[in-house]
Amino acid sequence: MSRNQLPFAACILSVSLLATACSSGFDKESGQENSGKQEIRVLIATSGPAETAAVKQAAAGWAKKTGNSVTVDLAQNMDQQLGQAFAGSNPPDVFYTSGDQFSTYAQRGALFAYGEKLDDRADFSPALTRAFTYNDKLYCAPKDQSTLGLAVNTALWKKAGLTEADYPKTWKELEATAKKLTKGGVTGLSFNPDYNEIGAFFKQSGSWLTNADQTRMTATDDANVKALTFVKKLLNEGVLKYPKDLGAGWGGEAFGKGEAAMTVEGNWLAGAMAKDYPGTAYKVLPLPEGPAGKGTMAFTNCWGIAAKSKHHAAAVALVEHLTGDASQLKFAKTVGVMPSKKTLLDEYKSQNPQAAAWADGAAYAQLPVTASGMRQVMAEFNTSLAQLADSDPKKLLSDLQTNGESVLGGNGR
Repeated sequence: MSRNQLPFAACILSVSLLATACSSGFDKESGQENSGKQEIRVLIATSGPAETAAVKQAAAGWAKKTGNSVTVDLAQNMDQQLGQAFAGSNPPDVFYTSGDQFSTYAQRGALFAYGEKLDDRADFSPALTRAFTYNDKLYCAPKDQSTLGLAVNTALWKKAGLTEADYPKTWKELEATAKKLTKGGVTGLSFNPDYNEIGAFFKQSGSWLTNADQTRMTATDDANVKALTFVKKLLNEGVLKYPKDLGAGWGGEAFGKGEAAMTVEGNWLAGAMAKDYPGTAYKVLPLPEGPAGKGTMAFTNCWGIAAKSKHHAAAVALVEHLTGDASQLKFAKTVGVMPSKKTLLDEYKSQNPQAAAWADGAAYAQLPVTASGMRQVMAEFNTSLAQLADSDPKKLLSDLQTNGESVLGGNGR
């Protein structure tokens, strides 16, 4: 499972949160005068009942406090529903916006750029605000974040004769421990054949698939080739297996069932383990360092506000409430995500000491490729990664380079 594939089913439902008091204000950017009670519509793609309830409760609190009303709807297909809504004249006022769709929406003028209106904008993790900045404007507030860590099954660890002193800190140590753990029907390591997981190795090796501002491809950098060659080596040695080869849908399932002794997953793993595999004891470690040092991935969505909304001022006020300190810490507790504010991470760690490795990773994490038009290119790269064991890493990265350049332009490196 990756950061967008949580093990819960979403269904469509809505709730109206009504209050009797009134508010007023003028939205200068939209030219719309908003007076009286504001009726705000919110569209989310939920990971399950806990997230649904948390968002509704937070929205209800704001509605009661301000006298406005909020309707929270659950999307079956967020991209499709937003696309149709933007094409019409009455889109939801507030909605989840994924990193890989943000630039497309911003480029098309579908989003209201409200970032500079946020009093606490400096509190958010810089990497996350960069993800939602377009043409030097911060468009929307990151709602939360997730990073990757190395989860180890402590019972299988001990059974293999390993101690805490053996926790892998380098690629070499990761390979060695994976070999020791691969026995008796157990695979040492398992994670998804997805660049969102494998991407951490690129970062640890000292490179990434694009330059910092995502204007040119750097996929064929030697460091990336070295990283992908290392992952292929683990596959060929049989100490790394993809979840599907273990009869599992994602790394957490293989890990929770004891079919893999280690997995690379984000902090969504904690909720899945508590729900589905409460008897599996585990510990989360920082990802081992590569030739260039530390590296992990970060994932986030933001609270988008529609450019066509007639309630900009009220919508911004709602987002400020949803991303406020109290709301974020409550979401962290009930949903399992980490706060998007760097100022809250120490408190988050004190409340969730088992998640320290995930929280610490936020300081050096790499965001996925989010440039407009690159979603299909990265999907094709993921398809090729599924065949990595029988493929040439240089060829896979060369193909990605070529495909990416067709979107970003330029001559690559």
